[in-house]
Amino acid sequence: MNKIELDEFKGKDGCYQGYSSLYVILLSKLPNKILTEDLIREHVSYLRKLDREDKLVICGPFSDNKGGMVIIKASSLSEANSIAQSDPFVINEVESYEVRTWELSCEANNHMGMG
Repeated sequence: MNKIELDEFKGKDGCYQGYSSLYVILLSKLPNKILTEDLIREHVSYLRKLDREDKLVICGPFSDNKGGMVIIKASSLSEANSIAQSDPFVINEVESYEVRTWELSCEANNHMGMG
């Protein structure tokens, strides 16, 4: 990520576009399951839909090919879980998921009051 992209990511207030937290969806490939090209394309289409809805922040697979991470904007943990459950990888039971709330530490919130 270069300096311009990082500044755009952080936003004007130093955090992510005014959000104090985001949600991280950790996807883990299930044993003996195969990711077909068609299923990967369905997953990418789903990510594009999230992006059009301004919910997707960033995403990508892990280099060990055992899963990936999707960082999203959502109004609640419940909504974040619903988004994860709607992923074609999850629907087709080739990957499991865990949703974590990621509290953002930045200059604008004095690094969560500890700065």
